[in-house]
Amino acid sequence: TGAIGLYNIGQSCCLNSLLQVFLMNIRFTGILRRITVPQHPMQKRRNVPYQMLLLLEEMQCGKQKAVSPIDLASCLSIYRVKLFVQYDAAQLFLTLWNLIKRQMKNPELVEELSYLYTICVQEHLACQKCSFETKKNSSMLTLPLPVLDSSSHVLKTLEDCLQYFFHPEELTDHNMCFCEQCGRKTPFLQSMKLVHLPQTLTIHLKRFCFEKSTYIHKLSHYLPFPQDLDFNAVLTENQCQADDNEKAAWQYELFAVVAHSGSTSCGHYCAYIRSLTECKWYCFNDSEVCQVSWDDVKCTYGHSNLHWGETAYLLIYMKKHPQ
Repeated sequence: TGAIGLYNIGQSCCLNSLLQVFLMNIRFTGILRRITVPQHPMQKRRNVPYQMLLLLEEMQCGKQKAVSPIDLASCLSIYRVKLFVQYDAAQLFLTLWNLIKRQMKNPELVEELSYLYTICVQEHLACQKCSFETKKNSSMLTLPLPVLDSSSHVLKTLEDCLQYFFHPEELTDHNMCFCEQCGRKTPFLQSMKLVHLPQTLTIHLKRFCFEKSTYIHKLSHYLPFPQDLDFNAVLTENQCQADDNEKAAWQYELFAVVAHSGSTSCGHYCAYIRSLTECKWYCFNDSEVCQVSWDDVKCTYGHSNLHWGETAYLLIYMKKHPQ
């Protein structure tokens, strides 16, 4: 029946945009359709994956241009995701994903969901005096990329942001660490190496920053991002800790952009999503959905003179050739 919008039920533009990104991802909905349906009415009302499934079915079966996410929103409110509140899309994405994962009872589906979204990295700490090194594997749901470097200079492209994020950092002066072999605090080199990238990769452009410790400022400068992204061409060998088979699948195509307009205290979200079945771009702006061009999506690159303008905040990429 075509793309369906979601009515705004009280400052729910952030929630609506994220729901559209989840439900337009056919790999995610393939997992969602296989969940265990709760037995009792009370359990059904409190189960986030089940309420998402009901919303998906209503969107696919409905004849109207938009449907209301009120039942899902009521379910989320049980877990302190309130209506009539300004949300940060990156934080709300993590909250939603964790609720979905926690309430899926089937271990196989939980594993599939984790594999679909989870990034794996290896954190390195090396003493600059004796070369003593520690390594720690960790996982994350988003790559939180700074859009400014440590000197507050603008990073000019998404590729620059990625290189900066994985660039080693020297820990000196008051940032020195205690070295077990040296028996004292010494300068360390801190670095992060990429181990595994998921099928659906979420990049968080950190456009909101603190100024003078209390004021949150939005960084609206121009930051282009490509439709096609090959991590092998962006990162060096030293920034990766993966075998050739893993790295062969590190070629991505842009799937969605969650964009923010307005200020930090009074803003609005919408989502630009590429239909995986039609390969056409759509703009999901609450109940309004329309087909757009790539040039329309590029308007979310940002502009330093348009602080209230629309800027990309979350970028969602999908593997071109999933293993």
